[in-house]
Amino acid sequence: MRRLTYLVASAIDGFVAGPEGEYDFLAAVGDHMETVLAEYPETLPVQARGPLGIADAPNRRFDTVLLGRATYEVGVPFGVTSPYPHLRQYVVSGSMAAKPDPEAELVPGDPLEFVRELKRQDGAGVWLRGGGRRRARCARRSTSWWSRSTPWSPTPVCRCSRAVSPRRRTT
Repeated sequence: MRRLTYLVASAIDGFVAGPEGEYDFLAAVGDHMETVLAEYPETLPVQARGPLGIADAPNRRFDTVLLGRATYEVGVPFGVTSPYPHLRQYVVSGSMAAKPDPEAELVPGDPLEFVRELKRQDGAGVWLRGGGRRRARCARRSTSWWSRSTPWSPTPVCRCSRAVSPRRRTT
């Protein structure tokens, strides 16, 4: 069975986004990047891979990414409609009417059965990316949770306690 992993960057207090969804507190430079480049190269969008010297780096852990609509749409204003062409890309949305890009599949509505099916398929791991509304439902099916604090600290996040789970800042 494939592994579903919730891997997300978070602030030191565990929040994955600001009150308005901002993510400007996440550092793209620093000591943590050595680990990201070596161990998780597939988690960097294609637009960053070339400048970081890993354009041809093989996927180490994942061959599939599952994104929520809001996470996916971060790049759309910049013309980025296929951020991870080196992975199978699925966008979960109950509001998108059409497939967002030829290289990305739309998963309408509740993703739970879709996640179950992905886990039954052969392949490398499935990366659950983002911290949005559907994360909690999908993450209950995850095999592992990882939170990357700023600075980098790949630490397992407890699945049984909301108090330490990555969350969106609301105040």
